[in-house]
Amino acid sequence: MHSPNTNPHYNLAMEEHLLKKFTDDFFILWQSEPAVVVGKHQNVLAEMNYRFVRDNGIRVARRLTGGGTVYHDAGNINFTFIRTGEPGKQIDFGKYIKPVTGFLKSLGVDAVQGPKNEILVAGKKISGNAEHVHKNRVLHHGTLLFNSNLASLNAAISRNSGKFTDKAVQSNRSRVLNLAACLHREMTVMQLMQAFLDYVILNCDGRLTDMANQDDAEIEQLIREKYDTWEWIYGWSPDYEFENTWQRGEIKISIQLKTHRGNITGCILGNSGLSPEILNGIQQRLTGLRHEEGEIKSVLESSELNSILTGSELTDLVLAFF
Repeated sequence: MHSPNTNPHYNLAMEEHLLKKFTDDFFILWQSEPAVVVGKHQNVLAEMNYRFVRDNGIRVARRLTGGGTVYHDAGNINFTFIRTGEPGKQIDFGKYIKPVTGFLKSLGVDAVQGPKNEILVAGKKISGNAEHVHKNRVLHHGTLLFNSNLASLNAAISRNSGKFTDKAVQSNRSRVLNLAACLHREMTVMQLMQAFLDYVILNCDGRLTDMANQDDAEIEQLIREKYDTWEWIYGWSPDYEFENTWQRGEIKISIQLKTHRGNITGCILGNSGLSPEILNGIQQRLTGLRHEEGEIKSVLESSELNSILTGSELTDLVLAFF
C-alpha cells in the first residue's frame, strides 16, 4: 500500500502498529517531508548538523530499527516490508533487498547489495536498510534515493562544531547517488513508486491493503506517546559527553556537558574575559535540565550574560551547546 502521509513520525508509528498489532504481511511505500531519521541506538545530536536542521525546519525522528542516520525528502522513497518470519531466521537482509534490486534491474539499473546491507549502483549508495524483530514478526525498511536534494542531505547529517564522546552506534558516511541519474528513461517519483508497487505485488505474492479508521486513531496515539516526544527522539540517546568552545572578541567560553537520557548531569563552563561567578551560577542552573535549546536559552537569557552579549551573540552561544 501507499501511505499518503508525509509526516515521518506518522509513518514510523504506522510501521510499529502494523508490526505489533497484525499477523498479515505488508509492503508499504511512503515519503517524508525533509527529515533526519536516526537509528534506535544513536546519539541524535551527534548525527546531525543541529544549526542547519533547525534553521531549515527539518524534522528529526528516531525509528524502531537500528543502523545509521538517513535523510528523507520528497525525492526519496521509503519502502517497508513487514512479514511473519521463520523462527531463528528472522534477520535476513538479502531476502528483502533482493526484490528491490530485482525491481531496479528491471529498469536497467545494475544495483547490488553492499557489504553493509546498503544498495549500491556504480559503487555509490542509493539505499540504506535496517531491520527489527518483534516476536516472530520482522520489520525491514529502507530508503531509495530518487532525486533527493543531495546538498541538503550532506549538510543535514554533517557535524559542524563540537565534540561528542559516547558509545552510541555511529553512522558510516557513504558517497551517495540519485537513482534518477541512472535511469534510461525519464520518470517522476510517483511513476517510480507505482512501478515499484506493481513489481512487488507481481513478484512477492503481495496484495493491496487499506487500514481501517481505528488503526489511524491508534497510530496517532502512538505518535503522541512516543514518536513525537522529546523523550524518544532525544532522551533515548545513550549517555554522552559534549565539548565545544565559543568565542566573540575577548570573551571565550568552553563548554563541557555530561548527560543521561538527554538530561544534563554535569556542566563545566570555563572562560576568559568574564567574571567566573557569572558562569558558576549558569552551570549550576543547567545541571538537571534537558540538553534542549529552549531550556538552555531560558537560563542564559536570565543570567548576567544578557546584559553583556548582544541578542545575536547570546543566540549563537546557545547554539554552541549543540
